[in-house]
Amino acid sequence: MEIKQINDTRRGYFEAIEDEKQAGKMTYTWAGDSKFIIDHTEVNEDFNGKGVGKKLVMAAVEYARTNNLKIIPLCPFAKSVFDKVEEIHDVLFS
Repeated sequence: MEIKQINDTRRGYFEAIEDEKQAGKMTYTWAGDSKFIIDHTEVNEDFNGKGVGKKLVMAAVEYARTNNLKIIPLCPFAKSVFDKVEEIHDVLFS
């Protein structure tokens, strides 16, 4: 599975692609220069149960770590991942 990121100055998204199909998409909005808000995560029903949503969140975490950014997980799914995975709290905006 390939995770791609599309980013512009105000919004962006991470997209999971497998077998040339969109497996899932997670959108975000910039909240200043140093943080972004994950606002929606969606998984194609053909890929349910394959961890696509979590892979998208983890791609955002890696992007935040690499670029010294913080994440505000407003999306209920992304928030649940942050609640369950303590190792990613370093990028959580508090």
